This record gives sequence, C-alpha cells and structure tokens, in this order.
Amino acid sequence: MLGIESPGVYWAYIGSIISALACVIYGIINWNKGYIDDQEAEKSQEWQEHEKDITDSL
Repeated sequence: MLGIESPGVYWAYIGSIISALACVIYGIINWNKGYIDDQEAEKSQEWQEHEKDITDSL
C-alpha cells in the first residue's frame, strides 16, 4: 500500500497521527487556562511597582 514496504514507516505514520491528535486534545483541554495564576500576577504587579519606584528615585 502506497509503495511502503517497511513496517517501521507505518509506525512513523501512526505515531505522527497519534501525536497530532494528542496535541489537539491538549489544546482543547487547556484552551482557556491562564499562563499566570492570580498569586503570581500579584507578585508581578508588586515587582513592577517596586521597579518603577526605584527608577523614579534615580
């Protein structure tokens, strides 16, 4: 079939299809999840304010 004689090539095709499906499923599951949680967002905001204060004092 398709001129492919080696079973290793079939496994490569099957593996690539399975990995593509796994990526799609992972994307659907994690679609609306944020990259930074609330606690880290607060720390980031505090750090930015602290950095701005230091920059203003210079």
